[in-house]
Amino acid sequence: MYGSTGYSNGYHQNQPYQQQNSGDKRGGGRGRRGGRRSRDPLGFRVSDHQHHHHNDNDKLEQKSPPPCTDFDMAYFHSYAHVGIHEEMIKDRARTETYRAAIMQHQSFIEGKVVMDVGCGTGILSIFCAQAGAKRVYAVDASDIAVQANEVVKANNLAEKVIVLHGRVEDVEIDEEVDVIISEWMGYMLLYESMLGSVITARDRWLKRGGLILPSNATLYMAPITHPDRYNDSIEFWRNVYGIDMSAMLQLAKQCAFEEPCVETITGENVLTWPHVVKHVDCYTIQLHELESVSTRYKFQSMMRAPLHGFAFWFDVEFNGPANSPTNCHTSSSVIGTSNNNPMDGIQKKKRANPNEALVLSTAPEDPPTHWQQTLIYFYDPIEVEQDQIVEGSLTLSQSKENRRFMNIHLEYSSGGRSYVKESVMR
Repeated sequence: MYGSTGYSNGYHQNQPYQQQNSGDKRGGGRGRRGGRRSRDPLGFRVSDHQHHHHNDNDKLEQKSPPPCTDFDMAYFHSYAHVGIHEEMIKDRARTETYRAAIMQHQSFIEGKVVMDVGCGTGILSIFCAQAGAKRVYAVDASDIAVQANEVVKANNLAEKVIVLHGRVEDVEIDEEVDVIISEWMGYMLLYESMLGSVITARDRWLKRGGLILPSNATLYMAPITHPDRYNDSIEFWRNVYGIDMSAMLQLAKQCAFEEPCVETITGENVLTWPHVVKHVDCYTIQLHELESVSTRYKFQSMMRAPLHGFAFWFDVEFNGPANSPTNCHTSSSVIGTSNNNPMDGIQKKKRANPNEALVLSTAPEDPPTHWQQTLIYFYDPIEVEQDQIVEGSLTLSQSKENRRFMNIHLEYSSGGRSYVKESVMR
């Protein structure tokens, strides 16, 4: 059914909905968020009309959407689980910051067309509708879109919020959008690779001078000390009810620290000011930049302590379009890479211009979020003295097996010894 505006109204798919098997696991089987919501293999359309807002040259530059793999299917299915959405919505720092950002930019949203990339339960789409959006396209490939549509109808917003069940790469709308909003961030910022869907939506539909929320993001790293964690997981085996189980130590280290750990630490665990691994400008970043991010770092420890590994966290900022390029449709040429962004590879004592933008932070010193921090532990700690240098390099790359997984190659040296730690965040 189509309303008088000519746009289809409400939830859209072209196959009957099938409830996911209750035995489906949340991605990774370890309670991780298991993939962000945004895609479906079929790509259901809003209408039978192709979108016509780009000129002919733009159309020639567009590439065919990537195929939907079995890994993508598992990723989407994981977001049909209500527990993941409950966890995210109950994260007050996350949800209230997004709502505050929407209201702060209400003048850009009121009477305008919005796209919510990976809408989940539809809460951000509803916030935008409440802020006066003319129309909101809520796009999600997970079957949670079915519930999102029911939530929209229960709140009498079916005339404003159009739920699209499909991949951003595949769905079709026949107008440009003024605003793109998305909660795309994964652990360690780039895990799950959902930012690629935001880039695709931007290049397909965002008007010149349009608004993207959040506007930019920054990934940080810093060396940490965490003796309590090491003692609980490793030293515990030296004396178990009076029994020497030190034969378990090597296996315990491998099981505890082989892969990155998502945990909450405090500022007291951090040994230095953080290093900027990658700064993301959502208006200009290109898909190829997500394939691999590399940086070199050099830290000077502020105290004498055992170095147990590195922690990673991120900030996102919600700037208005006045602080971003007016031409939001970027060409296929390289705009910036991890090697030439002036913000990459520097140490920061605090955020630049902290009062100019609304910030959602996952830093250890800020209120906790469901993202927590991501920690890469060494198998054996390194004793460092105050002012001792810790330096090396880091490469984060999309897995060839599954681009939503992240390969981590970490090189570090201190006190005349060098080490390499490789792991996969899956």
